[in-house]
Amino acid sequence: MKRLLGIFFIFLLVLSGCSNAVSTKNEKTSEGSKKLQIVTTFYPIYFFAQKVAGNSANVELLVPNGVEPHDWEPTAKDMARIQDSDVFIYNSHYFETWTDKVLKSINDSHLNVVEASKGIELMDALASEEGEEHNHSSKDPHVWLSPVLAQQEVNTIAKALEHADPKNKDQYEKNAKALKSELADLDRLYKETTDKAKKKEFVTQHAAFGYLAKQYGLIQIPIAGLSPDVEPTLGKLAELTELTKKKNVKIIYFEEMTSSKVAQTLAKEIGAKTEVLNPLEGLTKEEQKKGLDYIDVMKKNLEELKLTILE
Repeated sequence: MKRLLGIFFIFLLVLSGCSNAVSTKNEKTSEGSKKLQIVTTFYPIYFFAQKVAGNSANVELLVPNGVEPHDWEPTAKDMARIQDSDVFIYNSHYFETWTDKVLKSINDSHLNVVEASKGIELMDALASEEGEEHNHSSKDPHVWLSPVLAQQEVNTIAKALEHADPKNKDQYEKNAKALKSELADLDRLYKETTDKAKKKEFVTQHAAFGYLAKQYGLIQIPIAGLSPDVEPTLGKLAELTELTKKKNVKIIYFEEMTSSKVAQTLAKEIGAKTEVLNPLEGLTKEEQKKGLDYIDVMKKNLEELKLTILE
């Protein structure tokens, strides 16, 4: 009898322990589920949101790194991810052109939708494309490439997270302040370098660097327009050949996530070399392998620009 009672007592202890373990697990799951769920579109928006969120929220990326985002379209699974999130953050409907359609097709009554570039005065696409004819209603959305305008996007994201998750307001403010400090340092670094520029013009594969050029008194000469997939006409290419020869251009900048064929063709035509200037629409596999982030790549871009503007 004593032996049976002992076995029964041990059984009760084990049962109690299992019950406590399940209870603890449920508490953790419940606590974890209280974290704000954020879905972002492409890399720079993901980076800003992740830095502001810190450990207080879960941040997801829709457009995978290494994928060109201009022509990317969400799948049904992606739309479900947006639907199930608390906050959806995108850069601009001029860049993520599919957002209006997606938001109309899902139930977003519970969703905090954030256009990170809201409040920033966008340049006409024409203004960043040296004479190329373009629809005047279109705007240049590449604001994240200016460290100054990037700080405005961070402010917009931080305010949205504070509104959606007031209990972590102080943490979001603290994280945003730290990130804006990094971006301010980056701005100073660009300013110190570009103030010494001997040459203002730089030639890019597509018109992604208009805001960066405007911020630091440089002149972007793009081969293609706002989309890197749209190749210039033969007439446009002939004009660029003449212009770049006249300005004694030694470097043509291209991007690693799209074909560099046109940039290589122009470089060969004028006897220039090619270098990479990353529009940060996503990280390359090599950049991911090295653990680089937005700040690192922006510094790398500045080193590349030095080859042209400080020659």
